[in-house]
Amino acid sequence: QLQLVESGGGFVQPGGSLRLSCAASGFTLDAYAIGWFRQAPGKEREGVSCTSSFDGRLYYADSVKGRFTISRDNAKNTLYLQMNSLKPEDTAVYYCAARRFIGNPKGMCEMTRQDYWGQGTQVTVSS
Repeated sequence: QLQLVESGGGFVQPGGSLRLSCAASGFTLDAYAIGWFRQAPGKEREGVSCTSSFDGRLYYADSVKGRFTISRDNAKNTLYLQMNSLKPEDTAVYYCAARRFIGNPKGMCEMTRQDYWGQGTQVTVSS
């Protein structure tokens, strides 16, 4: 079975932090571009942060630069998103995704069709 499973979402006050995890099973992440996407109610899904499969280059959407950090732990076959200084506008369902052999991280975050999608984890930022 090939799947991605997100965890770590929840409720947090503005200015708080969360760390999302995305665990891969049935395959290894080494050859995959991987990234985080989010979808708020009434809005289209958008790429938040992605990494390339070849050289590990990083991309961050302008709205999260300086606040979010993407990383992967190949030993644990897991992708992470550290989210700091959270804002109410960060509220969304966050999804991880993986696609083979994508060398441009921005291109990865612009793709709507991926090899694998996680089920999503809800992040709510509210006072």
